[in-house]
This record gives sequence, structure tokens and C-alpha cells, in this order.
Amino acid sequence: MPVLTRLIPSPVVVDIRPGALDDLGCVLADERISQSGRLAIAVSGGSGARLRERIAPSLPGADWYEVGGGTIDDAVRLAGAIKAGRYDAVVGLGGGKIIDCAKFAAARVGLPLVAVATNLAHDGLCSPVATLDNDAGRGSYGVPNPIAVVIDLNVIREAPVRFVRSGIGDAISNISAVADWELAHRVNGEKIDGLAAAMARQAGEAVLRHPGGAGDDGFLQVLAEALVLTGIAMSVSGDSRPSSGACHEINHAFDLLYPKRAAAHGEQCGLGAAFAMYLRGAHEESAHMAEVLRRHGLPVLPEEIGFTPDEFVRAVEFAPETRPGRFTILEHLDLKTEQIKDVYADYVKAIGS
Repeated sequence: MPVLTRLIPSPVVVDIRPGALDDLGCVLADERISQSGRLAIAVSGGSGARLRERIAPSLPGADWYEVGGGTIDDAVRLAGAIKAGRYDAVVGLGGGKIIDCAKFAAARVGLPLVAVATNLAHDGLCSPVATLDNDAGRGSYGVPNPIAVVIDLNVIREAPVRFVRSGIGDAISNISAVADWELAHRVNGEKIDGLAAAMARQAGEAVLRHPGGAGDDGFLQVLAEALVLTGIAMSVSGDSRPSSGACHEINHAFDLLYPKRAAAHGEQCGLGAAFAMYLRGAHEESAHMAEVLRRHGLPVLPEEIGFTPDEFVRAVEFAPETRPGRFTILEHLDLKTEQIKDVYADYVKAIGS
């Protein structure tokens, strides 16, 4: 009987621990990603510059490139700058904007990407997508997965706690996103990749059920692993379905309707997930999700991030327009304004103000 298998796109190295950044050069050499040490390292002008001072002596063969922001133009300029060099790999050292610019630039010049995350704000650190601002607003660009992911928990603890909170909301929202994927399968026959769904759901559940908090190394380890697994789940499925459902549609609606007032990505996704779980009738799960989000200092009501209930209702009504073709509980119920208001009032009573 033939043995049927498939190759799973994933990093060669996932190094998550205190002190990982100090061993970056050795890890890349040991894994034969860059034995010569010829690296193009993209950093920001802020925290990236401080980290450069710390680790540059251990990476004598590296060239450093400061990235101004998170736009497609920044990424194209970075690609042009590193194209002439004879590098083994591109390293994105920083937050999501820097890593996404580095992802795009590495793909453009045909080099592997090493993601060195300095915060845990969302699951993009290991995803096959670069999200970059462009003239039309914001675009998602397909790129190869990072060949290595390095997360130093000492560095993560130094970042503002709001980044960890955002990552918590993004990870927990996987649970709602997978439920939407399963709904699309039941109603429309949309194909589900069981492995991708299992990885994303368990990543979300691990964060949801962990008793620790942002100051706990054990919890940060679980959160970092969950965000990496979510990125791999997206690679396995070939799209963002494992981590993006009604929760992310509501997040995108906030961004589009109120661009100057939008909160952090994970804050909006967590709130969207708790409400979406209530919409699908999973009232106990919604209440538990809201309880955990509150414990971590995340919002579960729109007023907690500066929006009125009416503005939230408008965002929920507009949300399906943000991802045409994606089927979630929002498209399934197709609620009108007054119906959303009624459900929202019930949601508030259920989770407590």
C-alpha cells in the first residue's frame, strides 16, 4: 500500500527562549542558513537601532538597513538596496511592519527570510503574507514563509505590554475563525484543511486556557508558539482562513470606517471574536472568551476602545464588505441594523458590563 504524505511549509528553525537573540549568528550558522555570516538585516530607527548596538559585534559580516515604515515603497526600496549585496539571507529584526517589509524584500530578491520578532502583537511574524500600506490603503502580498523564526523572550518583556495583549486577542480569535470555516463547510461545502484548522484552533485554545499573564515566561512561550503555529497553519491551508473569520472582518471594518481611531489589531479581533461567538449561539464560549480577554486587559465592549455601541453596530453591518467571498456567521445571518442592535444588547447582558 502506498504511503501518502505531504510536505508542510514551515521554518527550519523556531527558537523561542530567553536570550535567543544573542545566539542568532550561531543558530543560523549551525542550521546552514548563513555559515558565512553575510546577512542583510532590516531594522527600524527606534528599538531596532538599540538592538543593533547590542548584537552587531556578534554579527561582523552583516549589513544593516534602516526601514522607515511599513509601506510597499519602503519594501521595494529595501529590496533595491540589498539586491547588489552577496547575502545568504535577509533578517527582519523588529515588529510587524519591519518583518513584513523584510518578507517582501526577501521574496523580491530571492533570498530566505529570518524573522526576529521584538514583540508578539499578531500572527504575521510567521505567516506567508506581507501586509503593507499602499496608495489604495493596505494590501496583502503573498510571500514565502520565513526560513527561521527567532523570538527572545527577554526582548518581548521589554516591549510595551499592549503588544502582548494584542497578540493574545489575535491568537484567541482563531477559535472563532475556525468555527466560521466549519460553518462555511456545512452550509456551502467549502473545503476545510483539517490539519490547518487543528493547528489554528489548538493555538487559540492554548492561549485561552493558560492561567498565566504577560509577565510570565511560561505564558509568553505559549503565546509565541501559538502565533508561530497560526502562521504555519495559514501556509498549510494556502490562505488566511484558519485565523480570519468574522472576527477579522469586524477588525477590518473598524480600520476602514474609523481609520484615525482604530485600536490595535488584536484588540479589535478579540472583541470581534467574542461577539461572533455570541452570534453563533455559543453563549458560554463567548462569555468565557470575554472573561479571559478582560483578565488580560483586553476590550470586550466597543466603549473600552473609544467607540459607541452605534459605531460598533455600523462596523458589524459593514464587516462582510471587507472580505468579499468569505463566508462567516455574519454572512450567514445577514443581520440588519436593528437586529444587530438587539443582539448586541443581549451580548452586553450576557457578558456583563
